[in-house]
Amino acid sequence: MRGVEDDPLPKRMKVSSGKIGGLSDGISVGEQGSCSLSGSMASGDDKVVGSNGLISKVEFVRIITEALYSLGYSKIGKHLEEESGIPLHSNLVATFIQQILDGQWDESVTTLHQIDLIDESIIKTASFMILERKFFELLYGEKEVDALNTLRTQIMPRNVNLDRAKELSYLMVCQPHISLDNSHSQESGLSSRKKFLGELQKLLPPTVVIPEYRLVRLVEQALDFQRDGCRLHNSVGEMSLLVDHQCGLDQIPCQTVQILEEHSAEVLFLKFSHNGRYLASSSRDSHVIIWVVNADGHVIMRHRLTGHGQPVSYVSWSPEDDQILTCGEDKTVRRWDIDSGECLCVYGKQNLSLLSCEWAADGKHIFTGVTDKSICTWDLEGKEVGSWQGKTTYRMENLGITTDGKELIIHCKDDGVVLFGWETYSQRSIEENQKITSFALSEDGKLLLLNLCNGDLHLYNIDGCLHCIGEYKGNKRSHLVVRSCLGGLKQAFVASGSENSQVHIWHRHSVELICSLSGHTGAVNCVSWNPANHHMLASASDDRTIRIWGFKQVNS
Repeated sequence: MRGVEDDPLPKRMKVSSGKIGGLSDGISVGEQGSCSLSGSMASGDDKVVGSNGLISKVEFVRIITEALYSLGYSKIGKHLEEESGIPLHSNLVATFIQQILDGQWDESVTTLHQIDLIDESIIKTASFMILERKFFELLYGEKEVDALNTLRTQIMPRNVNLDRAKELSYLMVCQPHISLDNSHSQESGLSSRKKFLGELQKLLPPTVVIPEYRLVRLVEQALDFQRDGCRLHNSVGEMSLLVDHQCGLDQIPCQTVQILEEHSAEVLFLKFSHNGRYLASSSRDSHVIIWVVNADGHVIMRHRLTGHGQPVSYVSWSPEDDQILTCGEDKTVRRWDIDSGECLCVYGKQNLSLLSCEWAADGKHIFTGVTDKSICTWDLEGKEVGSWQGKTTYRMENLGITTDGKELIIHCKDDGVVLFGWETYSQRSIEENQKITSFALSEDGKLLLLNLCNGDLHLYNIDGCLHCIGEYKGNKRSHLVVRSCLGGLKQAFVASGSENSQVHIWHRHSVELICSLSGHTGAVNCVSWNPANHHMLASASDDRTIRIWGFKQVNS
């Protein structure tokens, strides 16, 4: 068999034009024609379309044509090419595509060299892929001699991807016993070649071959831009192409849908489980309540956990949401089972008190802050298995852990926090010019939200280099510990309690205050956004109630 290397390659030609037809799955083939890509229909004032004069008419028509072929409207696509005089592909590209689909491998390599491709590496890579495809079709077609000849005379002499070429040599010997990857199926029919052509076209520049589904991607980008610019967007679903996108307050949980009144004193803390099925709340009445979120969004009490002798100020959910840790003013940490409501273990140290608690990422250990300014690690049975002490443990009322479990977040001083690598003893620090009263992590562990004593909130990116990415103002705080959270679709919102009895919600990216929710009659100490239901927010208040916020009811 003669290979393309047996004959000198013809002189490379610039892209010409042609009338192109297409296949229903988006792979386009062509009929010969003589139209230029910058044909008469795109001359003078017709070169651009759109009110801003930014859209090339030729490019616009070509991507519409490609979209029609991709959607299976081949006849309409062909008619558009004929009527507009703007072909989807040049004659050479159309010929190249048809040669690939017909399995004319040597001819397609020759045509590839005639297309005006400036980047020589594209030509080399594409030629190698074509000849490799030829090799596999011959090999699986039981034409071992022709496959070997292709390998020796066409693939190896090119000195492209030699490691892969050696693998092909090995396959000549072991082919009956080797299971190849899906990119080279034994099927040599049209559907397999279409798939191969799709991979091949990804190498070619978009001026030569319009990327598949290009118009769809442009429309998706436009919708993404509108959605990202909508400060109230908070739902997953279809967006209309017929009108510009704009959400209303009905997407934000700003209406009280339920009031929970089971606590007999100020509610200090609450937190939804990771799966959103449960809500845990703690109070100055020394009790912790486990609530169940029903499928209809209604919240009911499941367990009242008693055992702490003092107010409970913090709750931490296990990674599997089957247990919780609680701690408070009685200076002990307790571990509870969610199903039974049973206290499984009480953690404490002789002559010392535990101030804070957090689960390790593996769910098999816990961390606690101790009054001697140390951090202790415990197994689930209550045995201390590790301890660290130093300047990083200046304050222990707040303790958090990143999602990967590698860094503890600790108050190092009133106006700073440290991200402490508990395995490597590495330290990264954030310092503010105001006292930090509390902090909260985003679901993905990449963002850290700080509450400051003046009421402001600062949001930091802690994934890599530490830097502040948002400042949120308008909150009221004088002496209480007020806790905040991130939530909503893609964590697009920042919510916080306030001493003025309101819940404030900001748009995370624009830092604009969206709304302030009224209803509580006492300071709002803590808020939690349901991670599984973007339309459910909970708030805890000194008025001894928990409010569940949901959709604002709008009459039809």
